[in-house]
Amino acid sequence: MSLSLLLAAALTFAIGAAHSYLGERYILIRLFRRTDLPHLFGSDLFTRRTLRFAWHLTTVAWWGCGLLLLIAARSLAPLSRAALGSVMAGTFLASALVTLVGSRGRHLAWPVFLAIAAAAWFGLR
Repeated sequence: MSLSLLLAAALTFAIGAAHSYLGERYILIRLFRRTDLPHLFGSDLFTRRTLRFAWHLTTVAWWGCGLLLLIAARSLAPLSRAALGSVMAGTFLASALVTLVGSRGRHLAWPVFLAIAAAAWFGLR
């Protein structure tokens, strides 16, 4: 087991959690108090939802990288294509779900993330 990769994985998960929590608490909440956010589709609600899910997609991506680091830390062999495909597919599936739920289906990135997840799953197996 590689302790340096294990440390890198732990720090990646921690920074993701801190990013989401602190971003909600100190940045997004304050930003959403503003009255001059752009109005899309008739109000600023779509803008707010997009900013929120996009913020948290960073955490999803970091956690996907952290999982790759964790798998690499536990194995003496190089990362297998199947492991890489599973983690990448899971990361993009989570991205699709965050986008779908966060935008209530109105932001069109979710089907693209879903297609990436499927392509990664089938392409790297």
